[in-house]
Amino acid sequence: MNRRMFMLSGAALFPALVASSETNGAKLIVHLSYTGSGTVNQTHKIYVALWESPDFVKNSSASMQPVAVMPVASKSGVARFNDIQKNPVYVSMAYDPTGAWEAKSDPPVGSSLGLYAKEPGVPAPIQLQPGKTTTISVTLDDSFKKTQMSK
Repeated sequence: MNRRMFMLSGAALFPALVASSETNGAKLIVHLSYTGSGTVNQTHKIYVALWESPDFVKNSSASMQPVAVMPVASKSGVARFNDIQKNPVYVSMAYDPTGAWEAKSDPPVGSSLGLYAKEPGVPAPIQLQPGKTTTISVTLDDSFKKTQMSK
């Protein structure tokens, strides 16, 4: 009887162990507020990108790719990132004024650009904890826009 109870309790715990192993990555929730003049909708989205290094802001980092990208289709919205394996991460935002950009290349000329930063122009690291959710708030405005195409 003890062996049967042991087997049943092990079978009952197995799904919990599997669920635990599937969620060992961190989660990040980004509350975004766009105060710029552009219309934000299903066509003209704001893309929130996660980066593993702050070097993405340097011109020489054109070959860097974000860890993840999430679209937001309203001026006040949320981007949710699950199972993040990098730590720390850095956040940037880009508004699509053209309605044709899908965040698979550099933002188009005229895009409003922003960072999660404590000091202007310097990406701030976001420390994550495995299995935990971190929440940040960011504001994007029209004060910094992309002015030229990348080489």
